[in-house]
Amino acid sequence: MERKIRSGLWISSIAGLLIVAAAFSGCSMFSTSNDPVDCNIVKTQTAAGQTDAQIASNLNASEDKVAACHGPEHDTNKTTIVPDKGY
Repeated sequence: MERKIRSGLWISSIAGLLIVAAAFSGCSMFSTSNDPVDCNIVKTQTAAGQTDAQIASNLNASEDKVAACHGPEHDTNKTTIVPDKGY
């Protein structure tokens, strides 16, 4: 019976280590480095006087993604067709 307990502990410890290893390797999938930058936040922080470098640091993003928010706005509501009599 002692051998069963030892083998059970051994299997449990290996399974636990595999779960921990999978958790650490999976954390890189949730990195925000590839996420788009919210331009509303960038505009608010720019209005507060922060530089692109400071904003990029605050958002954990690259400066080129922050700088892209300073370009022309794209308003999709201009192409929306509203029927005359409603829906």
